[in-house]
Amino acid sequence: MTRPVTLASGQFGDLSLEKLCALAQKSGYEGLELATHAHFDVNRALNDETYIAYVQDTLKKYNLKCWAISAHLAGQCVGDNWDRRLDNFAPKHISGQPEKIRIWAIEEMKRTALAARKMDVLVINGFLGSPIWAWWYSYPQTTPEMVEAGFHKIYDLWTPIFDVFDEQEIRFALEVHPTEIAFDYYSTERLLEKFHYRPTLGLNYDPSHLVWQGVNELTFLRDFANRIYHVHMKDVKLQRNEKAGILGSHLEFGDTRRAWNFVSVGHGNVDFDGIIRELNQIGYEGPLSVEWEDSGMKREFGAAEACAYVRKINFSPSHIAFDAALKADN
Repeated sequence: MTRPVTLASGQFGDLSLEKLCALAQKSGYEGLELATHAHFDVNRALNDETYIAYVQDTLKKYNLKCWAISAHLAGQCVGDNWDRRLDNFAPKHISGQPEKIRIWAIEEMKRTALAARKMDVLVINGFLGSPIWAWWYSYPQTTPEMVEAGFHKIYDLWTPIFDVFDEQEIRFALEVHPTEIAFDYYSTERLLEKFHYRPTLGLNYDPSHLVWQGVNELTFLRDFANRIYHVHMKDVKLQRNEKAGILGSHLEFGDTRRAWNFVSVGHGNVDFDGIIRELNQIGYEGPLSVEWEDSGMKREFGAAEACAYVRKINFSPSHIAFDAALKADN
């Protein structure tokens, strides 16, 4: 299949771009999804005339390309209510200053669109944040008006950002994910309706976040087919543990007592064969980006194994019916 297999760079932020490119090439990847917090510096892209050429030349040196940029951390800061965890996502000089962090994040997302255009990359993946995630259980009681106000705040915050995206002809691919305003099927549907199905806003389809919640990953893909702007290949393993609930039990990722853990592609419960068939059905030809997250496996081994797995299942659709030869020619 012509779909390229790429590697999300965010989980390899301790490596330089050069070292990551070497690892990706050795592992069999065709490209990188460059994260703005790790391997794509938005400020340098806009202000250093040599930077874009450096990034492109480094990718080319290792026979790699970039089809998408990841801006998850800045995007989270746009829509979230501040707590001290967001200080890890924003510049140190504005730590602990909620409104300054939000203002920075809004401008950073606009600037990311400008930087992506300079890189000739047309998709930016990321998060929107959510001012109402803490209310998901609805106790103390959450009114419908409170929920609607949360969706409307996201609309108000992101509309000016998407205006810049439109000016640059860049699309935003939201990763549906717990802690986001859209975290499952119905909240995704509501978000798209809130933005009046604005073409700018689509999805970075990541099945791992759906499966552990009990959402059918194939139904989601089928019903939002025209909004799939990018695909993350990430797996999740459901554990048979009668002591653990799906909320995580405040146990760290990788702890085998958890009810679920992110695992290397092919080691969990995601139906990747079904996903490939659905992607073939909708004609998706964009990247299959491995977002490698497995606390129980050596990273270099897992990255290479995941690439091989995805390349193996990345089959093309058939253009003839399997039983066509059985029909009599009258």
